[in-house]
Amino acid sequence: MISITFPDGAVRQYEAGVTAMDIAKSISEGLARKVLAAKVNGQVVDATRPISTDSTIQLLTWVDTDGKATMWHSSAHLMAEALEALYPGVKLGIGPAIENGFYYDIDLGGRTISDEDLRVIEQKMAALAKENNTYQRQEISKADALKYFTEKGDEYKLELINDLQDGAITFYTQGQFTDLCRGPHIPATGAIKAIKLTNIAGAYWRGNEKNKMLTRIYGITFPTQKELDEYLVLIEEAKKRDHRKLGKELELFAFSEKVGLGLPLWLPKGAMLRERLQAFLQKAQIDSGYLPVVTPHIGNKQLYITSGHYEKYGKDSFQPIHTPEEGEEFMLKPMNCPHHCEIYKTSPKSYKDLPVRFAEFGTVYRYEQHGELHGLTRVRGFTQDDAHLFCRPDQVKEEFCKVIDLVLYVFKSLNFTDYTAQISLRDKEDRSKYIGSDENWNLAEQAIIESAAEKGLRTVVEYGEAAFYGPKLDFMVKDALGRKWQLGTIQVDYNLPERFELEYIGADNQRHRPVMIHRAPFGSLERFIAVLIEHCAGKFPLWLTPTQVKILPISDKSQEYAEKIAELLKNAEIRAEIDDRSEKIGKKIRESELAKIPYMLVLGEKEAADGLVAVRRQAKGDLGTMPPDQFIALVNDEVINRKPFE
Repeated sequence: MISITFPDGAVRQYEAGVTAMDIAKSISEGLARKVLAAKVNGQVVDATRPISTDSTIQLLTWVDTDGKATMWHSSAHLMAEALEALYPGVKLGIGPAIENGFYYDIDLGGRTISDEDLRVIEQKMAALAKENNTYQRQEISKADALKYFTEKGDEYKLELINDLQDGAITFYTQGQFTDLCRGPHIPATGAIKAIKLTNIAGAYWRGNEKNKMLTRIYGITFPTQKELDEYLVLIEEAKKRDHRKLGKELELFAFSEKVGLGLPLWLPKGAMLRERLQAFLQKAQIDSGYLPVVTPHIGNKQLYITSGHYEKYGKDSFQPIHTPEEGEEFMLKPMNCPHHCEIYKTSPKSYKDLPVRFAEFGTVYRYEQHGELHGLTRVRGFTQDDAHLFCRPDQVKEEFCKVIDLVLYVFKSLNFTDYTAQISLRDKEDRSKYIGSDENWNLAEQAIIESAAEKGLRTVVEYGEAAFYGPKLDFMVKDALGRKWQLGTIQVDYNLPERFELEYIGADNQRHRPVMIHRAPFGSLERFIAVLIEHCAGKFPLWLTPTQVKILPISDKSQEYAEKIAELLKNAEIRAEIDDRSEKIGKKIRESELAKIPYMLVLGEKEAADGLVAVRRQAKGDLGTMPPDQFIALVNDEVINRKPFE
């Protein structure tokens, strides 16, 4: 007999070799019908895999993130089966689950697929799903795996197998289709009830621009048609909120191929938006004891070799810049932290000086492949709201908790109310990706876990998501459409202080290493603004929006009064513009509405004679007339209290 521990702490006894599906059936047949996979001792596995030792278990259904991912990965295999049936000779690359659905990279041998073809593939997938074929796992030798795909003539799978270590390799088969795969998969295809293939794109094999361009087909599946229908409605709303579309309409930012792909140009209104976000956070930082610093846009290559960034991320950085001086190599700055370590070293530190908190809105540069670029969310140059805190070991938890408070203050001010804190730890199996001792890693991980618990955060633990130098607390924020974004991050680092030989003199008059905390509440300004645009559909809160009030004189006779009102608003630090074009007032109002200007003041001869302003609120209409002072008080109240745009 073995002991199985459930998430609620309950323990039950089962025969060795029991499966998660067996366990689900022992609880109820209804639960068994919903189970898609299981998490056994923290690892997601097939619900049909035998369990032979005492274990902890979580039964995964559609409501679980890992349950969805398992169904979507299985759906990628189902799509590959449909493609092989419809396009004989198709060669398959990789087909992972992604945040919302799945994709498969395929080589069609010169053939093309249109949007109309996607409907045919969907129909074939639906027919195969109804066969309710089981996903069967098989372990085979590397030699047999190579033999299978050699006979099949699929060079992409052969390349993947050759990269694997010798030993058992797993295949999965459903129906007439077999694929190289680690799994896990859902029990059978019948769980896939609703299918939508969403997009066709190009993708270089294994993300390398020197390799062949493959066809990437994206899709998503659901356990019910109702959920798919709801998702499609959501997608249409997301198109309306697309930050690339709204950024152009609201004149916030642009891109130019002459300047360079992935390098945004901030237009005046977008620059004002950025500056207000920076000013907002800078004030909060100053109030919290942060010290501003500025570092250059380039750094000596040796700096990033010392930090470890070159070894880990050199391939994702821009190539070194060679200077006229022989032997000198510089790089566009990929990270701010090595520079801040060097600032720390400019003067000796005592234990009484710590913590030291350096903050910088530092622009960094990372090479993203052409196909990965996406508006402001994936760019090649972006500005981090970066800060690095250097503290004594006994100060780590207190400082970490203070940073959590700052992150939550930012979220509250911008109406991000639904978030989960992800505790991102080392990969349990592969420690080669990280630097530093287990002892320091254990200390860092414990500090994060205890701080998150002390602040009462809703948390999830993800293994393998840590930075190479330390564990993280990543804030996963849901926007107004329920989509999840990773925004703020806080990291504990015992390793860079060692690599840069940072020191302070302790109370014992001996030299000690400080601990480093990395933090960025926004993450990057570019990505944060993209998410903010889509979250509020371009209707920024009044304190942040570039133009708060549009003054609309009805005729030239009201122009002088409009200028007087504009001056009053300017003196009250309210951002206002006059639309003095010779257009009908109806057109001016419509265009201000489309530009998402929060307030409009319609001024005619009557308003001028009475000394009043006729107020309109975007999307709400006429609020009536009032004295200018009353309107100023209305605006200031909304700004001071940082009310969201309703």
